[in-house]
Parts: sequence; structure tokens; C-alpha cells
Amino acid sequence: MKLRSLLAMPDLRLRAVTGEEGLDREIRWVVTTDLIDPSRYLSGRELVLTGLVWWNGPDDSETFVSALAGSGVSGLAAWDLARGAIPDDLVAACERHGLPLFQVPEDVAFATITEQVVRRLSTARAADLRAVLDRHRRLVAGLGLDPVLDLIGRDLGLRCWVLTPAGRVIAGPPLDADPAALARTYLSAPRLPCETGGISILPVAEETTSRVADWFIACEGDWTEWPAERRALTDELAAIVALERARLDDRLSTEGRLSQELIRLVAAEGSDVLPHLKLAGADLDARYAAVAATAGGGLRPGELRTVLAEVLPSRPLIGILGDEAIALVPAVDDLAPSLRRALSALSPALTGLAVGVSNLVSSGELRGAVDEARYARRLAVARTGPICVVGHDELATHVLLLASVPDDVRQMFKERLLDPLVTYDDVHKADLVRTLETFLLHSGSWTRCAEQLHLHVNSVRYRIRRIEELTGRNLSRLEDRVDFFLALRLH
Repeated sequence: MKLRSLLAMPDLRLRAVTGEEGLDREIRWVVTTDLIDPSRYLSGRELVLTGLVWWNGPDDSETFVSALAGSGVSGLAAWDLARGAIPDDLVAACERHGLPLFQVPEDVAFATITEQVVRRLSTARAADLRAVLDRHRRLVAGLGLDPVLDLIGRDLGLRCWVLTPAGRVIAGPPLDADPAALARTYLSAPRLPCETGGISILPVAEETTSRVADWFIACEGDWTEWPAERRALTDELAAIVALERARLDDRLSTEGRLSQELIRLVAAEGSDVLPHLKLAGADLDARYAAVAATAGGGLRPGELRTVLAEVLPSRPLIGILGDEAIALVPAVDDLAPSLRRALSALSPALTGLAVGVSNLVSSGELRGAVDEARYARRLAVARTGPICVVGHDELATHVLLLASVPDDVRQMFKERLLDPLVTYDDVHKADLVRTLETFLLHSGSWTRCAEQLHLHVNSVRYRIRRIEELTGRNLSRLEDRVDFFLALRLH
């Protein structure tokens, strides 16, 4: 089937905007996409349909069209329902790359175009594309993902599942494989798609969403052996799954907005939060733990919120304050250990996650609980490792003091005390810092320190004397020992 045939279909009413010289190109397949660079899912001679969700400006048009042209697609059909026009820069980009561009009438659905074109293509290709068409209709009807996956399994013999990075099955038939094992493969795979144990793992929105905050698709079979048409179908399925995930994101719901406002009020001084707590549907008689979290590795605050919503129990109330996510969790004993276990399963795709957990409090004590969780989170930031969860029970020590001191003050305190020793060790290949730490660990016992370091007592005495000379401190004085102890904790 040639592109020119599209203009002869009265039900479509497509109009050629540019590229008439390419209307004799053959159409092999139809792909609907809203990815700004869908080239990895294209293999040539497709008719691409897009609603321009990806468009934010002229640079986006050049990126999108160059990706299509580089993939050898036959043509592009587009319409922007929100703006009511095709951007001029998209037309110009198609002209530069010699890509035929069609305007889709506002009242013609992409599903209708797909159906009409499918009738002109081979029966084998039509089966897959009809599944795509029905998928669109079922989703619009609000039936969710299960009917879509049922249809694919029934008509194509391809069983598929949608899962979260924590291994929770969102949709699909009964799953024989271990969901947690599939999730580990998804999180740790160097590249997606990948295959494990006869199941292919496919990303949903890899270009726009951090892996740990996204969903993924598992399909029976080895994706490397699929024909191009089936790969195109899974691309379409991924786009629909992404839409469903966005639809279920409660940040846009009334409940999500109430949670955000409640967290803002809890963190503010002088605000009465109990009426808002009741408005958010929370139990005023319940006890709550507060959780504060920040993340590195490019994980955005909204994605961090998604991660917490997945791993926290009991329908938590979650909001974002700057780069920090705050959650209020109804009474759960030992929340910190259980949260640590849940997050550790996500560790292959998490970097620099710091989490603080407060003690259980009544609804009238939420502000203090949030402050406690934030102090615990600051302590977690100071520790090493991809994930650190600090519970309230770890705050009744000197570390609470250290966590509350500004970073520049802590750095200056550590440098003044320890830099002379670090420099001396570097120059003379000595071991003064380790000797100091061992000396304090054994409460100033010369004998035990010497045994630990496998040294003669006189050697330990010499090193301690050198430490005192370099720093001007006296290790027989309690206050100097305390200062060194705290500095070493910051080292």
C-alpha cells in the first residue's frame, strides 16, 4: 500500500501538507507514538501517527523528524488537538528531511486511521494492528489494562504482565514466574529490553521516567526473535501503559492535592492541621510515623514520591517540600526496618537515597514527628551507601547533634582537628589518625591500644605525643578527647 492511497480514503479525509514527491512510498506498518525519539521501535516503511504530546518547541520538531527520517519511515500523520494546528516548525522539519506529512482531521481518531490502513495490509499484520485498535477503544472506555492484556493473549498468543519495580503485579493473567525476580532483572539490567528465563522485560517510559519510578512489561518469549510487527505492538502497549500509569498518579487527584496541602501545613509553624487531616480522610485517633526522604542519582522529587507510595504501607499521605518527600504513615510498628528491607530491593536503581523515620505520635503531634524525621534524614545523608534509613531510635546519641550542625561548620571543625594528622600521615607514611581512633576506642588505655595495633606501648606513647604536638591538644583532658571523637565521626 502506498502513501498516495491514504488521500483516496474518504472516511479519513487526510490532507497532504508537504512531501507530495514521496507519496509513492510503500506503507509496511502503522505506529502511534508520543515519544520524541521513537527510532528504537522503528524498522522502516511505517506510517507514524502522533498527537504531538512531545512537542514543546522547534528543537523538538527537528529531533522528532530527524529520528523518523533516520529510521526510514514512509510518512507522518499528525494533529495537535490541544493547540488545534500543526506547528509550522514541524512542517519545515518535514520539508528539510523530505518526509511526507499529513494533517489528520480533528474528528478522525488515530484508531480509525489504523483500522482503515490495516484492511489494506496483509492478514498477518492486520491481526496485530487490530489488537492495537481494540486496545485504544478499551482503554478509552475506562476498562484499564487487564482487558488489553487479555486481548493480546487471546488473539496473538502472547501473555503479558505489567509490574512495578517492587514486584507488584498491576495487570495480567496469573503469573508463574517470581515477580520479585523479574523486578530485580528489570532494575539491574544494563540495557532494556532484556530476556530472562523465557520472559522478555520491556521498559514503559525509559526516556522520560527513572527506572525505579516506572512500571515495566513482562512478555512470554524472547523479544530478539519477534518479527518487526510484534515489536511495534509492544511499543504501542508501552505507550498505553505509560498513559494508564499517569492516569493513576494520585498527585492530580483530590486526595493527592489534599495530601500535599496537609504536608505543607504540618511543616509550617502555627497552622492547625487537624481539620485538614480529617478532610484528607485520615483517622484523627490513629497514631502516625513521619518519613522524610531525599534522593540523588537524578531521581526527581515527584519520582521519589512515587517510590515511597509503592514501598510504604497503609495508604500514606505524601507531599513534596522542595527536593524532600514527606510522608505520614498510619500506625505501623518497626517501620524503619520494614522500609529498609523494601528499599533494599530497589537498590540496583537507587543512588544516594536518605530516609529518616520518626517515632509513632498522635495526630496532634505531627509537626514534631516531621521535625524528628527530618533530623534523622540529615543523619542518613551523612552516611555512605546507596540507601540509608535512620530510625528515631538512632537519634538519642551525639549523632543528632552532628546532623543538626550546618555542613560548612562541620567541615571546618573536622579540618582544624584532623588535617594536621592527615597531612603528616601522607608525608611520613605514618598512622596517626588510626592510632588516635584506636586510642579513643579503648578509652585511652595504652596497653589495649598497643595490642590492637600490634605495637609496643612506647610506640603508642610516641604517636600520641606527636598527635598532641601537631594539634596543640592534650589527650589527657576529657574535652579534647570529646572533640577528637566527634571529628573522627565526621571523617
